[in-house]
Amino acid sequence: MNEYLLGNAAIARGILEAGTRVVTGYPGTPASEIVETLAPFASEYGIHVEWSVNEKVALEVAIGASWTGTRAVVVMKHVGLNVAADPFMTLAYTGVIGGLVVCVADDPFCHSSQNEQDTRRYAQFAGIPCLDPADPQEARDMILYAFELSEELELPVLLRPTTRVSHASSDVVVGQIKGGSTNPKFTKDPARWLVFRAS
Repeated sequence: MNEYLLGNAAIARGILEAGTRVVTGYPGTPASEIVETLAPFASEYGIHVEWSVNEKVALEVAIGASWTGTRAVVVMKHVGLNVAADPFMTLAYTGVIGGLVVCVADDPFCHSSQNEQDTRRYAQFAGIPCLDPADPQEARDMILYAFELSEELELPVLLRPTTRVSHASSDVVVGQIKGGSTNPKFTKDPARWLVFRAS
């Protein structure tokens, strides 16, 4: 089935199709419409959707969900990843259980931002995969693949749409929306989840 979608709405559609159960974020253009698109569907599909107090908290909530085997996504703009850098870099060591996608929208040429940053460098620094969609269709497709890749590698995956992708509109081939895991369980494992070592 084809739908004419904004890039961010295509990403939101992919998040629904992936069976995601937790969506967190902090508002900021060009990423805001992703969470705004998902919020009205929260009760219908049993999804926890929240605007967090900042990007660090948003990522930490998503991490907690992932560690219980729940698919989760966190959404922010590029400068927000600076705020979330501490848990983001540590997450590359602990890894994830349920798929975790860190969706960070970059803003080349500073259309609505105080500076220009390239989030791909964060992914390179952390040693995690980064997917870089070129249009709304790729954005929808890549979010689905990102969850699969995250679970296969037990690592977070960064999705990096840009302003031109997030705010472009085009026909997008969409699939069926499916439910996600409803029985989250956290397994206590200090050797994995404890993020410091005593000397």
